[in-house]
Amino acid sequence: MHPMLNIAVRAARNAGNIIIRNLDRLEQLSVHTKDRNDFVSDVDQQAEQEIIGTIRKAYPSHGILAEESGSQAGDEYQWIIDPLDGTTNYLHGFPQFAVSIALRYKGRLEQAVIYDPVQQELFTATRGSGAHLDNRRIRVSNRHKLEGALLGTGFPFRSQRHLDTYLDMFRALFPKTAGIRRAGSSALDLAYIASGRLDGFWEIGLKEWDMAAGTLLIQEAGGLSGDFVGGHGYMKSGNLVSANPKLFPLILKTIRPYLTDELAS
Repeated sequence: MHPMLNIAVRAARNAGNIIIRNLDRLEQLSVHTKDRNDFVSDVDQQAEQEIIGTIRKAYPSHGILAEESGSQAGDEYQWIIDPLDGTTNYLHGFPQFAVSIALRYKGRLEQAVIYDPVQQELFTATRGSGAHLDNRRIRVSNRHKLEGALLGTGFPFRSQRHLDTYLDMFRALFPKTAGIRRAGSSALDLAYIASGRLDGFWEIGLKEWDMAAGTLLIQEAGGLSGDFVGGHGYMKSGNLVSANPKLFPLILKTIRPYLTDELAS
């Protein structure tokens, strides 16, 4: 395992321990509202500080971009951290949440970890070395039609002005597929695409920490990610489509008629 990936794994497991230890005291947690339907708890903050502390011990000069504490300047390396993706699920005891950590070097994603502390599943990727689940190589699915495909998605809770557009996309895709799942953790959704559990995914208004690790996992597992016109601007726009190479263009084609000028840019 690459040394920097090893540090990311250690940080993710340490954060996962904090998350699991607090599962039996959810009613005692201090919870704040960041935005409509967007919450942060003591556990998010503790897990994030554990991750940053673990990284800082090994690489004190690296930069940080973290969901709760924001950006910290550094050298050409930047760690992108979501300490608890799926906070709303967590606060309700719904077991679909994860730790997501990615490392970017000179603007290019190089390392990725997504850790599910409930299932104790560890998804990892190093650029050029493939994607793995618990040390087993994983690949995206080989499904070549939307018929029979299982898609993941997320509601645009941060960008509700796009809700009607999203619902149009949903209506267009739903009857063509075997089903659409909205489980509440985009990090795990993307990890599931990398491992072939889901065939495709789309969402409006994600943040970098929601998708950095997951998109590298998908790339290393043989899949594709892009914005709603198939370009590479998804980290900036937050609008993401990910799938295996056969379904990727089919999803784009299906949602294209419903794109507003904003979502197509």
